[in-house]
Amino acid sequence: MADLRLSAATLSRLSDPPPVAHPQLHPRILHLGLGAFHRAHQCVYTERANALAGSDWGIVSVANSNRRLVDGLLAQDCYYSVTELRPDGARTAVNGNLVDALVGGDDPGRVRALVAAPTTAIVTLTITEKGYTPDGSLIGLLAAGLADRHAAGGPPVTVLTCDNMAGNGARLQAVVAQALAGLPGRSPDLAAWLAASVTFPSTVVDRIVPATTPADRERATAALGLEDAAPVAGEPFAQWVIEDAFAAGRPPWELAGVELVADVTPYQVTKLRLLNGSHSALAYLGLATGCQTVAEAMAAPWGAALVRGLCAEIAPTLPPGGPDPTAYAESLVTRFENPGIVHQLRQIGSDGSQKLPYRWLDAVRRLRAEGRPAPLHALALAAWVLATRPPTEPPSPTSQFYGTTDPNAAALAACWTDTTPPIAELLAAVGAADLAADAALVRSVADAIPIVAHNRVEELFR
Repeated sequence: MADLRLSAATLSRLSDPPPVAHPQLHPRILHLGLGAFHRAHQCVYTERANALAGSDWGIVSVANSNRRLVDGLLAQDCYYSVTELRPDGARTAVNGNLVDALVGGDDPGRVRALVAAPTTAIVTLTITEKGYTPDGSLIGLLAAGLADRHAAGGPPVTVLTCDNMAGNGARLQAVVAQALAGLPGRSPDLAAWLAASVTFPSTVVDRIVPATTPADRERATAALGLEDAAPVAGEPFAQWVIEDAFAAGRPPWELAGVELVADVTPYQVTKLRLLNGSHSALAYLGLATGCQTVAEAMAAPWGAALVRGLCAEIAPTLPPGGPDPTAYAESLVTRFENPGIVHQLRQIGSDGSQKLPYRWLDAVRRLRAEGRPAPLHALALAAWVLATRPPTEPPSPTSQFYGTTDPNAAALAACWTDTTPPIAELLAAVGAADLAADAALVRSVADAIPIVAHNRVEELFR
């Protein structure tokens, strides 16, 4: 079976080989957080840009701890397939932009060396919202590598976050500065060097890439005629908006459709509140009403109406200069209804304590301050409140009632001291003490809880 595995040796078997092969590439980008989204988004954009411009930007990608994924990629020379799950059928192609992969926890010295290497012009990250702490393992390796780069007199470098967070560039810069401040024996001019020689552009990234399933693996193998240990599958749509603030060059990403702008804020807020906010609302309401995937929730009588209504409710809170919210909402309905995308609601609803402050609560604050109603946010919050209940048989300390997980699950569950939903306590627990003190908001959430609990959501959209 070895000769049937996807690899450099078997590329000639493909009817559609990757447009850029490893010998043409040089490792000029280091990525921290090897996962499906990175391989279906950044790697795809970079490969397209290289192919169109004849450039040589290769990527070395670091997993935090997923040895199985890294071993699978290495066994096939880091080639892997990307399948677009279109409503009219799937399309599979092989990506060849990764030139190496490793596990950071197994080889921290090499990660530091790659950050410090003068040939590394960009360090990118997809480590999820919860990874942005100064004591996080990959952040610690990034900080140590930057200190090594400074000590060696290395050239400027760009550190580019690709995670969904408001102000993600500034947040990454702040957490890296914290981590550097905690390094023993650090140079007294390290902070000044960081400010002068390292840029942290903000970004907006978008592509729905569900977790790879056995069906995805079977589909990739059938399409390729080769076994692929690391396939990814996602929707056809993709977006990448980047603040044009690079310290040491970049791939010609604009040729591949990347938008390079002076300020990503309007795009970032629109995406977080409309797309991510709608996703979370579908997740909690869908799980409460027995749905398992986004497509199932959209097929419910209330699904499309919820997305359109929530986007309309949010629209007054959006900054000018971004996408038209009505057109954006319609594109979301089309994307979410795609039957080819099997996006699990439990995946979207997990880590809610980290996600909701950016996806819902900032918008709710703005709406409340302007005296605008927020009934659909109250409905969504009611579903989230019910999801924070402890499960009847918890498989782990991070488990929640509908099968979602959250690093703060135990603290959220502890708010439930009796059967009365602890709305104010839960809002305070996720850093929204101001909203917890808003009696009218808490009352509107309380009024919505029976609607969710008794599966009457459909009645609101007749």
